[in-house]
Amino acid sequence: MQTHQYTHTVGARTYGFRDLKDLMAKATPARSGDLLAGVAAHSAQERVVAQMALAELPLATFLNVALIPYEDDDVTRLIIDSHDSAAFAPTRHLTVGDFRNWLLGDEVDSATLAALAPGITPEMAAAVCKIMRNQDLILVAKKCRVVTAFRNTLGEAGRMSTRLQPNHPTDDATGIAASLLDGLLYGSGDAVIGINPATDNVAQVIKLVTMLSDIISEYEIPTQSCVLTHVTHTIEAIRRGAPVDLVFQSIGGTEATNRSFGISLDLLGEARSAALSLKRGTVGDNVMYFETGQGSALSARAHHGLDQQTCEARAYAVARHFKPLLVNSVVGFIGPEYLFDGKQIIRAALEDHFCAKLLGLPMGCDVCYTNHAEADQNDMDVLLTLLGVAGCSFVMGIPGADDIMLNYQSTSFHDALYVRRVLGLRPAPEFEAWLQKMQIFSRDEPFRLNPALPGAFQKALLRLS
Repeated sequence: MQTHQYTHTVGARTYGFRDLKDLMAKATPARSGDLLAGVAAHSAQERVVAQMALAELPLATFLNVALIPYEDDDVTRLIIDSHDSAAFAPTRHLTVGDFRNWLLGDEVDSATLAALAPGITPEMAAAVCKIMRNQDLILVAKKCRVVTAFRNTLGEAGRMSTRLQPNHPTDDATGIAASLLDGLLYGSGDAVIGINPATDNVAQVIKLVTMLSDIISEYEIPTQSCVLTHVTHTIEAIRRGAPVDLVFQSIGGTEATNRSFGISLDLLGEARSAALSLKRGTVGDNVMYFETGQGSALSARAHHGLDQQTCEARAYAVARHFKPLLVNSVVGFIGPEYLFDGKQIIRAALEDHFCAKLLGLPMGCDVCYTNHAEADQNDMDVLLTLLGVAGCSFVMGIPGADDIMLNYQSTSFHDALYVRRVLGLRPAPEFEAWLQKMQIFSRDEPFRLNPALPGAFQKALLRLS
């Protein structure tokens, strides 16, 4: 594509952008990762001009111009080969700016957006995202409804789920169980009970996944477990007969990024087939859990000159292909080199949530930051509340909001309870019924915790002590 095809004149000055990749990058709201990559706008004025030029671009351009060549990248091939032209038809005539206005219109509802999702490419979602304010991202994401299921039903209107994350720096079973019990007593764990193993090998994965399976079975908890290990370890654990519920993997938006993670699309397909063969779901068969994050492609030197938000959106094409139960952006985890401060983290999280929901994904967010970022827990309170308003599928529940194994700051069991209370958001329906049955939540007041320790857990607490 020639440079003259991406120009915009303001007054007497004409701005030029060398290609679509450059235009997308220059239009992106400021963040440290794009500055590090050398693709960011040189000034706020250039950024606004790029956004004006992008708004005038026909949406269908992204079907004709590949940001990474088709022959060089399997994610590009997946995006193009899986595009649903019939679903795209209602918006084919729109520019990126028109698309923004259409999305914000009252006539566009959840059913309309669900029908549209297969026709939207990640690049289209990223483009419209770049010209939207935070409130636009929240409003449109709120209208998107993505429901998935395994042992419970996630994503229904008026509900927000939590991943109970009982990590321990030595994988101590008692420590994990104590955190798990603490989380359940605050109503956390309906999205998944997910452990990041400190010792990452197949034997340890089998030990942890068996422990979680035993607890879920003993207390008849309508939820699912996951040990967040490399996909090859999970495949081997399944081969050895381990009671695996969900397959986890970090993914990226380019073939080279995924290669740096030691994965391929074929490998993810093999893992999904293995998990489906176990038939452990009771109300659904969504068996995959993916994590993403802006900056992962740049950190792997696999971004092909793309801005980090566009790379992130492309990762959602990978996730969408495998029909996951859960996807989440670990938004502030990579560090200030990519998202410098609370403002950039908040913006990136709203972008990620919007793009994923628009593409039809069950999107959650790890509302988090590292201790060397210019952010604090008040920033996370703001983001947590905004995501709750936007209809985020799930957030994390971590003891004290401080992951003592991964050494970063996230959201606590109390934080999740806060956002549910203030916004009237309930757990997954099957899990809510279990919380009431176990006398953890009151039947009369949905968010009221019973002051006495439920009898069913008294023996468990005695065992731990």
